[in-house]
Amino acid sequence: MPDLDAPARPDHRMVVPAAVAWATAALAVQLQPGTAGWWALALGVVAVASTIWRHRVAQVTAIVAAAVCVVCALRVGAVSSGPVADAGQARAVAAVEMMLTSDPRIVDTPHGEVVVADGSVTELTLRGSGVSVRVPVVVWADDLAWAQLDLGTHVEAVGRFGPAEDSSVGASFDAHRLVADRHDRAWWWSAADALRSTVTEGVAPRGPDVSALVPALVHGDDHALSDDLSDDFRTSGLTHLLAVSGTNLTLVIGFLLAIARSVGVHGRTQIVLAVLGTVGFVILARPEPSVVRAACMGLIAVVGLGTGGRRRGIRCLSWAVVMLLLIDPWLARSAGFVLSASATAGILVLGPPWRDALGRWMPVPLAELLAVPMAAQVACTPAVAAIAGQVSMVAVVANLLVGPAVGPATVLGLLGGLVGLASTPASHLVGLGAASCAGWIVIVGRRSAQLPGAALEWGSGPTAVGVLVLVCVLVVLLAAPVLRRPWAFAVAALVLVIALWRPVSLGWPPPGWVMVACDVGQGDATVLNAGDGHAIVVDAGPDPDAVDRCLDRLRVDTVPLVLLTHGHADHVDGLPGVLRGREVAQVAVGPSGGPSAPAGTDRRTVQIGERQQAGPLSWTVLAPTGAMADVASTAIGAGAVEGSTANNASVVLLVEVRGVSILMAGDIEPEAQEALLRSYPTLRADILKVPHHGSTYQDPGLFEHVDARFGTISVGADNTYGHPGTATIALMQRTGIQPLRTDLSGDLAIVEHDGTIGAVTSDH
Repeated sequence: MPDLDAPARPDHRMVVPAAVAWATAALAVQLQPGTAGWWALALGVVAVASTIWRHRVAQVTAIVAAAVCVVCALRVGAVSSGPVADAGQARAVAAVEMMLTSDPRIVDTPHGEVVVADGSVTELTLRGSGVSVRVPVVVWADDLAWAQLDLGTHVEAVGRFGPAEDSSVGASFDAHRLVADRHDRAWWWSAADALRSTVTEGVAPRGPDVSALVPALVHGDDHALSDDLSDDFRTSGLTHLLAVSGTNLTLVIGFLLAIARSVGVHGRTQIVLAVLGTVGFVILARPEPSVVRAACMGLIAVVGLGTGGRRRGIRCLSWAVVMLLLIDPWLARSAGFVLSASATAGILVLGPPWRDALGRWMPVPLAELLAVPMAAQVACTPAVAAIAGQVSMVAVVANLLVGPAVGPATVLGLLGGLVGLASTPASHLVGLGAASCAGWIVIVGRRSAQLPGAALEWGSGPTAVGVLVLVCVLVVLLAAPVLRRPWAFAVAALVLVIALWRPVSLGWPPPGWVMVACDVGQGDATVLNAGDGHAIVVDAGPDPDAVDRCLDRLRVDTVPLVLLTHGHADHVDGLPGVLRGREVAQVAVGPSGGPSAPAGTDRRTVQIGERQQAGPLSWTVLAPTGAMADVASTAIGAGAVEGSTANNASVVLLVEVRGVSILMAGDIEPEAQEALLRSYPTLRADILKVPHHGSTYQDPGLFEHVDARFGTISVGADNTYGHPGTATIALMQRTGIQPLRTDLSGDLAIVEHDGTIGAVTSDH
């Protein structure tokens, strides 16, 4: 006799078809349409054979995979051939009419700010001949007037086409001239813009953080959020709040259905309202891939809950994955799609048993409040590490603390926007509640990120992610027994608190380290070991959080000196991260200047030839030489120090520590490199901090003369500058210098043991 009180077993039959469809889409969008078509045909044969064998799962798997292949072949074929793709290959200049399919955004490039937007070309005029088309393109524009346009706007423009960078678009379009903005948007876009504006206006009096966070919670617009708050949310595991997700949709639809039930609406009418509410939400939040993903999963969840509840949750999620891949197969290669599906699967699979385990000794609502963020975090952890190379140690606690505030902030923010359409003062009253909840979320996000062990650097390589998967599997296996026992739960919580306060560093830093080149992206930050938690920091990189994490991993709490070699942003913008929670005695700069030092910290300009010491460390300032310093001083008098002038005015140091000599060469270019060798003809070093991130603009004589064993290159992965240059790597190999790159290996440590010098990477 069946146990009627036992929970229904989840239906996993669609998991394999969904996983195969996902893998198929990820591969098929990179194939030629003909190849994808042959794949579809082969899978169709497999589906027929499965029918004969009566193997239902194999049949469904083959059918959905074949369908994905057909969609990929049709979609890729539609954009990779035709007049727009031909114009892109020919780099032709043409006049176009198009509709913008995303809000334009301003991005920084090596050549200045440009506007980027997605568009759909509807009319192409080339050499006086026009043709009607409907092909997606990526628009690039130097004219910042494009940033004032909105999604759904129809424009006429003249520009040059270029080849597509991926298979989802037909071409890129470099807009030279905006001919006309026709202002013929559909009414629903204007209505959505009005509501988005009143959502922001409703909380505007409550401060910049709150007025930026509430729109992000309601409809995913986080453009006004400050960089430091975004970084804090990333460290504390709250980034998911800043993007449109199924959570946003669930809160909005739940609010709508609650109102409907209160006025007597039940049954299928509620599902109709849910569908209409979802459509409205998509228009409000913009029909971009992440929004469509959230909407589709939300709708499937509503249907699943109405036709089987918990038992069909995994089946509904699997069908949602298949449906989304059929709508947009490029989602298979999207990080957001991975995180969304992982979190949902974790909540559906791990959430109920963990809630039940905790519910044996605590109130069930509290158990559910704990179980849901824990399940989502464990499921997402390997994906987050693969994407960001780190694991948030405070995510569960931070999400637990903000959980009760997210719903009210979202619903009250939306309600304030609706009220604001009629009365701005009334929207401020409603917005007060939303702002109070959002303010609490901001406090939690910032305070959590400031904990010493808030984020554990893990690495994003296959080995690191594979180990993390095994760790998460072990956590899943041990979780239920631990959660069922209050004392075991308390011990686990205590271990987590200790890890946060003094993080365990899994073999990092390596014993005997004398220097570490921090992986701070496209920039420079080098740490020199002065012993007992003290270190000299040379440059701070472009990102305060990146250099802060590097110093945390090295357990540096006192910095006698921060030396900024020159005033470029990729060397100085990270200074607040060095100062965060550490005792910093002095900030020194070169002739090209740098940021101001905080109150209580000395700031001075270094002098050529000066010699300083800190513990086992000693260093001598070798450059800039007189001529280079004079050029920089003249440029400062003219109002700016840019490009080669600032690079050649970099402070150059010769460091000695425990018998290891290190040449810190800043960003000096060939002119300054030649001047350096003329001034110091006997210059030698064991380690060379390669100038200018390994740029090809180098003097071979420097590498030959210094005769270093290792050369460290601080460089960002996939940077747009082409650093490091292949010619520079070849030059180093030819002169016997072993290249060490942060973009490939993460943090790089130079170590010394009994007179032997070696190198260890954080991704070892």
